[in-house]
Amino acid sequence: MADFIAAIDQGTTSTRCMLFDHSGSEVAKYQLEHEQLMPRPGWVEHNPVEIWERTKTVVQSAMNARGISSSDLAAVGLTNQRETTVVWNRRTGRPYFNAIVWRDTRTDRIASALEREGAGDIIRRKAGIPPATYFSAGKIRWILDSVPQARADAEAGDAIFGTTDSWLLWNLTGGPRGGVHITDVTNASRTMLMNIETLQWDDELLGLFDIPRQMLPEIRPSSDPHGYGETLQLGPFGGEVPITGDLGDQHAAMVGQVCLSAGEAKNTYGTGNFLLMNTGTELIRSSNGLLSTVCYQFGEAPPVYALEGSIAVTGSAVQWLRDQLKIIGGAAETEALARTVSDSGGVYFVPAFSGLFAPYWRSDARGAIVGLSRFNTSAHITRATLEAICYQSRDVVDAMERDSGVHLEVLKVDGGVTANKLCMQIQADTLGVEVSKPVVAETTALGAAYAAGLGVGFWSSTDELRQNWHEAERWTPQISQAQRDEGYAGWKKAVERTLDWVDVS
Repeated sequence: MADFIAAIDQGTTSTRCMLFDHSGSEVAKYQLEHEQLMPRPGWVEHNPVEIWERTKTVVQSAMNARGISSSDLAAVGLTNQRETTVVWNRRTGRPYFNAIVWRDTRTDRIASALEREGAGDIIRRKAGIPPATYFSAGKIRWILDSVPQARADAEAGDAIFGTTDSWLLWNLTGGPRGGVHITDVTNASRTMLMNIETLQWDDELLGLFDIPRQMLPEIRPSSDPHGYGETLQLGPFGGEVPITGDLGDQHAAMVGQVCLSAGEAKNTYGTGNFLLMNTGTELIRSSNGLLSTVCYQFGEAPPVYALEGSIAVTGSAVQWLRDQLKIIGGAAETEALARTVSDSGGVYFVPAFSGLFAPYWRSDARGAIVGLSRFNTSAHITRATLEAICYQSRDVVDAMERDSGVHLEVLKVDGGVTANKLCMQIQADTLGVEVSKPVVAETTALGAAYAAGLGVGFWSSTDELRQNWHEAERWTPQISQAQRDEGYAGWKKAVERTLDWVDVS
């Protein structure tokens, strides 16, 4: 048997390829950022062609770094930024428009109109999610209505849609020369177009958005022994390596963190924060502002569901400090600067740049820094940014406990922000629960590798995956309940100040 699994992790700010061995250890990695295009306030786009070119480069570079060939790979897994929408021509391979990113808000009027017209309840019941700018369907509708020739070509079967997993899989397997047009259940569950119970595209939902069914990819399991095709477009892969794993990034992180039993939860700290709790084969419908989503599906087994709290802006708020305010030169500086003060000095920062996601779902909200006095410095604002990451996560944990009836005992964490030890201590303090970080923090790529490896028997069962998980660090709460309550009460007041800022009627 080949010695390694390759995982392609196509994220919001970068694309990377990671190679893993049977123990789940990283043996090689290469990563490249891509440009963030923001042509108007609230608009966020990526160039799909740039992402495809970056993908080819990172795979080639990772394999070269280890000195391996396609014969050393048992399978390829793919994980991706979810909801980000690409529409391209199946004959030419050319996108009709830039990819519209998940945190883009241009479709706020589409979402608001659906809610006013009573379609919101239909979408919640069938798709498990509310009408919001976050999801793909409104973005598809915008492209069809705004880009010349797009709708005519879609109705003719030439313009097709995919989240970035579908775009890359199509190119990896041949592109215009026979590339497969597929997605998995986790990505499909983020579109507002899939019935979360039947795991099929829903005609009523398609009708609400006026989207032709022929645009949509085939929905497949997240780990598929039959494979989605073989790699044809990447030199080191040749046509010899099957692609057998495909999950949206947060679902992949659940697999990478081996949160495979009901009640287990993880929080991924990336551009945004994404906190998921496994609910097993039971579909729990939230009454507290969370999403019901497919967690994963392995082969012919029944789907496993999750409750999710999606937070739009966390790590990207740190980028804002760096790129727009110039307070820091790099993300690594935030911890040292924030440690120069004992607290935020009464400052709260609510980074509602794209509105507020879970559990509020307020597209009318916008960012605010409140509680400022002449006393405050850049260190206080930096510390308030770290606290905002943690307070937003508490909003979600509280809602999740109300929905599930499960009290969180330990929160597993992963993603880039977990390198900030102060932020993780603040998270433990804010929640009042222990926070645990694994040895392999890049769990999105690891989860994609696990899904692919299960598909080809590289790992024989999920029990093997559990044996691979090892803790690197743990943080224990260090403040009193009274301090915790006081800080959170201030956060809730700050959130109120951000609402009703933008007219979305």
